[in-house]
Amino acid sequence: MTTERTPGASAEDGLSTDEAIRAMLLLMPRVAARLKRTRIPERLQSMNLAPRHLSLLAYLLFDGPMSVNHLAARLEVAPTTVSLMVSDLGRQGVLERHTDPSDRRRSIVAITEDPQTRTAIEGWLANGADAWRRAFDPLSPEDRAMFVRTMGAYEGGAVGDGE
Repeated sequence: MTTERTPGASAEDGLSTDEAIRAMLLLMPRVAARLKRTRIPERLQSMNLAPRHLSLLAYLLFDGPMSVNHLAARLEVAPTTVSLMVSDLGRQGVLERHTDPSDRRRSIVAITEDPQTRTAIEGWLANGADAWRRAFDPLSPEDRAMFVRTMGAYEGGAVGDGE
């Protein structure tokens, strides 16, 4: 006989592996549905932005301008893929390329300085960032790191996801 526990039981209560799996299988579809409901700001709606764009924009917003190769390494995709994404978002006025002053052969990618577009991007990303901040604030740095590693391990081990 298993004891019913509420998903999200406190850390002091602990969860068996099966209880944690059950809780996550029930929680993840709700998280995915929340992500799908995240409203894209009106300023960005005509740009056909996809989740891969959100990741690229998040890196540039949080870490600042960087090279295509650095973005590719962060996103774990080929530099040509990032270059195509940057070109597409550049044509739409979302990103700008500048020559790296320390190496003129390399270009640095940045989010546009256009205030309306930049504010729309910041607002779009802030929605998720605020929810993560509320979730992470009560945790210790070690617990945060464990959660991020766990999500990475899950993402890396997920099969049958249609990709």
